[in-house]
Amino acid sequence: MSGTIDFYFEFSSPYGYIASEKIEALAERHGRTVNWKPFLLGAVFKQEGTQSLVSYPMKGPYSKHDIERSARFLDIPYVWPPTFPIFTVNAARATIWAQAQSPDHAVPLIHALYRACFADGKDIGDMDHVMEAAVSVGLDPDQVTEAVKSQDMRQALKDETQAAIDRGVFGSPFLFVDDEPFWGADRLEMADAWLEQGGW
Repeated sequence: MSGTIDFYFEFSSPYGYIASEKIEALAERHGRTVNWKPFLLGAVFKQEGTQSLVSYPMKGPYSKHDIERSARFLDIPYVWPPTFPIFTVNAARATIWAQAQSPDHAVPLIHALYRACFADGKDIGDMDHVMEAAVSVGLDPDQVTEAVKSQDMRQALKDETQAAIDRGVFGSPFLFVDDEPFWGADRLEMADAWLEQGGW
């Protein structure tokens, strides 16, 4: 079966970063492509009345431990950025713009932004670091800066976030194999088996 895997992600999500390093290989094994879909978790938290995992008194310390352990287990470089949670609006807008205007650069930009944050420990809430990532993959920094500030990209990100919420996306990463939902980096193995077996 061919098609796409819809991969919803938030740049502030450590588990999203971990899954982003594995999802393309998973898709390739099954003749699929990845449809990368950035959105803002803050809007989800507001609607659900929840907050970031690491913000809870008991769940937070465990989550931090598990994130680091998961990265070590999967041999993925991981450090905490200097500010967490992260302001990710500019990174998400830049990605949506690249997907529309320079699609060959979009996936490299996603990886560059995620790795800048969680492999290099940079604050991608800082526009300078967003620009560094954009330039590193061959994008024009002036065009990206203009796009990030534009009303069109503001609205596009709002629309993408609302579309994610309307589809039932409440966390990152969140993927759909056809119409089957899987939440979390720890569900990639199950999604792999689902694709192998054709569901159950």
